[in-house]
Amino acid sequence: MSGTRPTIVFRTGAGMSADSGLKTFRDSDGLWEGHRVEDVATFEAWRRDPAFVLEFYNERRRALLTASPNPGHFALAQLEEHFNVEVVTQNVDDLHERAGSQRVLHLHGELRKSRSTLDESVFEIGGTELRLGDLCPNGGQLRPHIVWFGEPVPLIEDAARIVRRADIFVVVGTSLAVYPAAGLIDEVPKSARCFVVDPSAATLPTGSGFELIAERAAIGCQTLASQLQSALRMS
Repeated sequence: MSGTRPTIVFRTGAGMSADSGLKTFRDSDGLWEGHRVEDVATFEAWRRDPAFVLEFYNERRRALLTASPNPGHFALAQLEEHFNVEVVTQNVDDLHERAGSQRVLHLHGELRKSRSTLDESVFEIGGTELRLGDLCPNGGQLRPHIVWFGEPVPLIEDAARIVRRADIFVVVGTSLAVYPAAGLIDEVPKSARCFVVDPSAATLPTGSGFELIAERAAIGCQTLASQLQSALRMS
């Protein structure tokens, strides 16, 4: 274990946000909120029609402002009372933070931030809507702070370092099909106890020794939190 408090690393994906009524990136039908991801989540789409892309993310930001963390989000945050908890998420919402999680790394960016098209400068925008003509201090158009398909994932090495510290590793609400994020499973220490929270056993990594909690994120995270807290009390 890592010191006196075990370290739990959660890898969360769309299933976590879906239980709060949100969808992130590619759904089972290849769409994001009814749009082809190629039309809203690629740099080519941005070059082709930046106004359309900006409005798409404005709509997602509006939806986020009306969404609330679900019991699964709160379960992860409450584990911080007894564990070192790190969340590595593919989701671009801030529901983990709003539930109280203190250490959250967003692999694919954040809806409530923007980025300059001139450099890597990032700016908080909260619930503000972005329009053509909204510029960074250096005069560059602001774009959504989202890692689009085909773009590098700047925080992937930071995420790998976090995963390597795991005493307990938990995958919640993701099929582990989106790379390079899916490759983080290869960084999990062999000594770590590993779980998948998902209604379908089909998400279990083959031959991995992962334990399945076959429930949706909102319920399964509560179930797992209770198990881990009980095991800690008995240790």
